[in-house]
Amino acid sequence: MDVDILTGSMFWTSVIAATVRMAVPIYLAGLGEIFCERAGVLNIGIEGQMLTGALAAFFATYYSGSVLTGMLAGALAGLAMALLLGFLCIKRQLDQTTIGVLLNIFCLGLTSFSYRVIFGISATPPTIPPLAAVSIPFLSNIPVLGPALFQQNLFVYAALISVPAAYWLLFRTSLGLDLRAAGENPRAAETMGVNVVAMRYLGLCLCGALAGLAGAFLSLALLGRFVDNITAGRGFIALAIVIFGCWKPHRVLGAALLFGFAEALQLRLQAVGMNIPYQFMLMFPYVLTIIVLAMTSRRTFAPAALGQPYARENE
Repeated sequence: MDVDILTGSMFWTSVIAATVRMAVPIYLAGLGEIFCERAGVLNIGIEGQMLTGALAAFFATYYSGSVLTGMLAGALAGLAMALLLGFLCIKRQLDQTTIGVLLNIFCLGLTSFSYRVIFGISATPPTIPPLAAVSIPFLSNIPVLGPALFQQNLFVYAALISVPAAYWLLFRTSLGLDLRAAGENPRAAETMGVNVVAMRYLGLCLCGALAGLAGAFLSLALLGRFVDNITAGRGFIALAIVIFGCWKPHRVLGAALLFGFAEALQLRLQAVGMNIPYQFMLMFPYVLTIIVLAMTSRRTFAPAALGQPYARENE
């Protein structure tokens, strides 16, 4: 391998651009998990919701020819799986961790089976054109960073805009206050007139829709097709970055960029022929996840009532 490749601007431009793209689905899923956990619901099933969203988005786009239709289908599919989890965990008050794990297994089997029923088994699987990049005038001409940050698809730009919007919603509105109160002290929130059950359903619905969009990004923007287990553990990484990011949108974005960089770097190093077994590079993002969880496991920023079932006193 030529060492000059690693020091060239083209190499790092491609790494930074890939970092942003790889971070988007993790960030969207993590953002959804923030809303969910702030309301007091631990959504372990986010991986399954991403998988369902990825298949629904690809199916809708393939047959309709409209990316917007595909994105809407992905969001609705993730929302449907979130409502299923909500019925079992909020209404029936079953264990949130157990139901989340079961939902992941169910969605993995459901998406693989559904894909084969719809498209069959073929040596040339169906594809769609990935989303095209949109250059921002002037900014895209900045050396190194310009092509990497300002020549992305509209999905990426929308995800970045959502950071201040989500922060404003959570910390600057009465709705965000009610949502956080439902996860901190639901009994006290109920006495102040907050409908805790509704807030928990709202947080879970936002999480499901965003997880579905994260899955849609994988099939529509990154790959242009659907494959079995397309998420490859990104939902679990999203759970990790919520802890690492202290349940705040801007910090979760930073954590997502860190994991996106790890994934982008290992892909680029393989592409340039780095003399390291590819298995070690493939496991790098997941090893980083374990390290981050070990470093942050003692933090106490989690909502006080996270994972605790709640029932109104008059029920």
